[in-house]
Amino acid sequence: MTFRATHLLGIEPLAPPEITALLDVADDYAEGARAGRRHWDALRDMTQINMFFENSTRTQASFELAGQRLGADVMNMGIASSSVKKGETLVDTALTLNAMRPDILVVRHPSSGAVDLLAQKVNCSVLNAGDGRHEHPTQALLDALTIRRAKGRLHRLSIAICGDIAHSRVARSNIMLLGKMENRVRLIAPPTLMPAGAADLGVELFDDMAAGLEGVDVVMMLRLQKERMDGGFIPSEREYFHRYGLDAQKLAFARPDAIVMHPGPMNRGVEIDGTLADDINRSVIQEQVEMGVAVRMAAMDLLARNLRAARAPKGVSA
Repeated sequence: MTFRATHLLGIEPLAPPEITALLDVADDYAEGARAGRRHWDALRDMTQINMFFENSTRTQASFELAGQRLGADVMNMGIASSSVKKGETLVDTALTLNAMRPDILVVRHPSSGAVDLLAQKVNCSVLNAGDGRHEHPTQALLDALTIRRAKGRLHRLSIAICGDIAHSRVARSNIMLLGKMENRVRLIAPPTLMPAGAADLGVELFDDMAAGLEGVDVVMMLRLQKERMDGGFIPSEREYFHRYGLDAQKLAFARPDAIVMHPGPMNRGVEIDGTLADDINRSVIQEQVEMGVAVRMAAMDLLARNLRAARAPKGVSA
């Protein structure tokens, strides 16, 4: 087994063979689900706690379904009704959870680095479901699996990431993953939404959609992260769509077989034209949702295997 980690906190620590190994397992789960299979036992007799400090529908539901399909006992911790709202610190919460002896802890938190802190305090596998502006590793992995399935490979492609890059942990994780797999990555955004230091990330920078999309294989649109914006980053949503929203006219600059992606939730008519988002010949947005369950199943499966091995008495096979 190439994948050796007991936590999945980000893309940065993963080597290309580990990424490939995880995607291979996810591909098997995706094919099994398409064939009608709904139950596996990779997490049998294990407990998964989903702890989301930020509102989430898609990601939390995806992790919950993934855990259930793998046979785990799944608990969603309601932060709104938890002691965190009464002033309990993150470390105290971690110690309380640790006493429950979970096996997998899935965490989303608004502060960068919070998930890493939790991983240092608990005796279980921790999986980052998004922390601040830092990383969102499973989103990047599901995007990678979607690209690989659509294009037949995950290397030497030209990929444009467009929109609110400055506030996007999805963009950060994708830039790292796609770069590790030898792809040519372009970032397209207005100057106000291009992060400082972007030129040092090994990517090409554009503030014009026509130039940035010229000849690309994949167009990945990003949501405007209004909840992370403090001030006026765009003149208006109408003007933003005119210049940076994806429509058929702008997509025409990409390759004829280029695919369109969006991590969701979409703001139709702001980041992407609704008709294009629903175009079954170009859009793989719904497949991204499908691959999300498969990737999260694979991640928890591999973490569980390594956790069992780490917990096994010396000289005893897990």
